Amino acid sequence: MKKIHHAFTAGNSRAGIQKRKVLIADDDETSRRVFGHFVSKMGYDARMANDGRECVNTMTEERPDVVLLDINMPVLDGFEVMLHAKSQKDNTPIIIITASHDIPSAVKCIKLGAFEYLTKPLNIDRLEIVMRNALKESALQGQVQMLKKKLKSRELFEHIIGKSPAINAAMTEAMQVMETGLNVLILGESGTGKELFAQAIHRGSKRSNGPFVSVNCAAISSTLADSVLFGHAKGSFTGAGTDHMGYFEQADQGTIFLDEIGDMGPDIQAKVLRVIQERKIRRVGEKQERKTDFRIISATNRNFTDAIKENKFREDLYYRLEEFPLCLPPLRERPEDIPLLCRHFLDEFTSANNLEKITLSDTALSASANYPWPGNIRELKNAIQRAAVTRKGDTIETLGPNIIAGSLKPALSPPAVLSPVAEYGLQPYDSPDISSYSLEEHEREAILKAYKAALGNLTKTAGILGIGRATLYRKLDKFGLEYLKTG
Repeated sequence: MKKIHHAFTAGNSRAGIQKRKVLIADDDETSRRVFGHFVSKMGYDARMANDGRECVNTMTEERPDVVLLDINMPVLDGFEVMLHAKSQKDNTPIIIITASHDIPSAVKCIKLGAFEYLTKPLNIDRLEIVMRNALKESALQGQVQMLKKKLKSRELFEHIIGKSPAINAAMTEAMQVMETGLNVLILGESGTGKELFAQAIHRGSKRSNGPFVSVNCAAISSTLADSVLFGHAKGSFTGAGTDHMGYFEQADQGTIFLDEIGDMGPDIQAKVLRVIQERKIRRVGEKQERKTDFRIISATNRNFTDAIKENKFREDLYYRLEEFPLCLPPLRERPEDIPLLCRHFLDEFTSANNLEKITLSDTALSASANYPWPGNIRELKNAIQRAAVTRKGDTIETLGPNIIAGSLKPALSPPAVLSPVAEYGLQPYDSPDISSYSLEEHEREAILKAYKAALGNLTKTAGILGIGRATLYRKLDKFGLEYLKTG
């Protein structure tokens, strides 16, 4: 190796500097050792790669903060490493260190995104300055990306009102999956905003310029399913006066939202499964098939476990739809959002009806925050609108006779719901004396049984229990089950 000039003083203190990972990719062992020595003395954590393939793998697995990259390496050269990083949108700063003084190579490296092009013999002071500048720029880019992400989140979820941990967790998961091509199954009680989330995922996806086609599966009859979903040709049956494009074809290059998918008939399910697998449809009355490119987002308030066991819903279709499950919390699990929603719906109502400003009394707000809202957001919106119409003066004192001190009147209690244990076919508790079993013990055991039934998937565990994932996390901590988070 050629002589390395440096003005590095061994006594320089780097105390307090957070250890950053620096990947040194060079096929020359001596170069790796020398650079590793100086990088370590600068206060960084040095990692090594002796060829381009190992460099790419280490970048993927360990996410270094800076890469010192040689150009001439076996398997993959430095240019190929940078091309790979660019294709993966990996913004890790790359500093080229090479013996080549070739100007075209330097220009090519900079065009591929290299932060700096340094040649051997290397001045270590210069390297230290370049690395420090690269880290500063990377940190600034990270902040910019975070701000962009926050702005994008506000824009995409502008119609979803709330700041609770439960709704924030759901929005975070939606942000994570929206730019992928995965099919999303949104699980949640009626009135929790499943279609709003579906629209947000579509707007934030690579298909945002394509159509968003919403389909109410519960309203599709078996006799009209082929025509409605796949289309028909003119004259193919009585009343078919024109060609008709079905929902799946309408969703080409976009997203099809299958709402209430749990209510789709078994005979229709088989046809939908075939379309998902082959990405082709055939209109009624036509012989040729048409290719169509779509993403599926589906939603249901039902539990599929019993439906699959009873052969009411195809298991193979379920797994096609549930590539990424997204559980939405019921309103009772996000009480801190209820005052925000009350004011939002009240302002929306007064604006739409050209009314003067209406306020909610503290009593009404308190009752609304403690009421369980079995109909979720839809029920809350209806209550606000009714109260605005029947109010006396410019203040709403009560949201209605059914909401008293934050509880349901016995006559209007929601229908009995099976416990998660019974609903999901889990074994009941083996305790002959219920009085000897505390409520907390019941709850802890229910979580463990649900976790086992969900095969360790926390999102599914929360769905089985009928709670939000954030609530599940709090309960895991409460009952000393936090180790399940990493299970």
